[in-house]
Amino acid sequence: MRAEHAGYACGAALGFLGDLVVGDPRRGHPVAAFGRAAAAVERRLWRDHRGTGALHTALLAGGTAAGAALLDRAVRRSPAAFPASVALTAAATWAVLGGTSLGREARAVGGALAAGDLDVARERLPHLCGRDPQALDGQQMARAVVESVAENTSDAVVGALVWGAAAGVPGLLAFRAVNTLDAMVGHKSPRHRRFGWASARLDDVAGYPGSRLTAALAVLAGPDRRGALRAWRQDGPSHPSPNAGPVEAAFAGALGVRLGGTLAYGGRVEHRPVLNGDAGRPVAVPDIERAVRLSRRVSALALAATVAGRLAAGAVRRSRTAGRAAK
Repeated sequence: MRAEHAGYACGAALGFLGDLVVGDPRRGHPVAAFGRAAAAVERRLWRDHRGTGALHTALLAGGTAAGAALLDRAVRRSPAAFPASVALTAAATWAVLGGTSLGREARAVGGALAAGDLDVARERLPHLCGRDPQALDGQQMARAVVESVAENTSDAVVGALVWGAAAGVPGLLAFRAVNTLDAMVGHKSPRHRRFGWASARLDDVAGYPGSRLTAALAVLAGPDRRGALRAWRQDGPSHPSPNAGPVEAAFAGALGVRLGGTLAYGGRVEHRPVLNGDAGRPVAVPDIERAVRLSRRVSALALAATVAGRLAAGAVRRSRTAGRAAK
């Protein structure tokens, strides 16, 4: 058991470092391959029905978790169990994390906005979020980038680390499968309103612990701790997303900006509550870099917290096992 937890800690740290140094590959990314497989299954199964969507979610998310569990078990039973387990955990962690790519894309939009090139900024914005860039001016795009950095810090980094600490490689890969399915079908378009319901609800459940940890770490790591905590408590619950709300509110308070408001998604206009509206100012282009740096700090703290939590849980279990054996 001690080797298992130590192997996870080493592998998670190596995978985090791999994402930090290398980022996502331009081609052949495992998550992209999963997305293609999910799209193929959707084409076969699609019906405008919640039950069929639930089957789609169960097959893909459940299949990913089961396959990862079988692979993890085989590795731990191999002759070189410890190094093989470290390597598998490192590979899985690198595959599911997206912090470096998140920062890269945010800075690309920020650079275009700083240069006054709105056309390039509109071209790059869909790499971060699903909003209609043609409906946004420069300030609105800057706000969209900061909101996406906040939400995806939880989705692309912290949430995966939380589930990895809780369930190892199966937790890492299953969380990424659930989150990817939500991005693909868990929205309110006419095609996916019913079919994607199960994916959206499962993502809400899976993302809950990571979003709360992200918000807490944004309070801890942000330049305005009191503002972050106040905005989280005051405005987070009013957001329509149970997980994006706390994270975006905490980032807004930490950075001293206003987030939320009117959004446009594929022709649909949504009027969301303003986050940190009483104390924040409108987002400016330099706030993109500040948000990316806060995301980096939150991500590093999340790695430390989740690894420490797994090691501590392992120590407690060992102590209980030893106590029962002594009796």
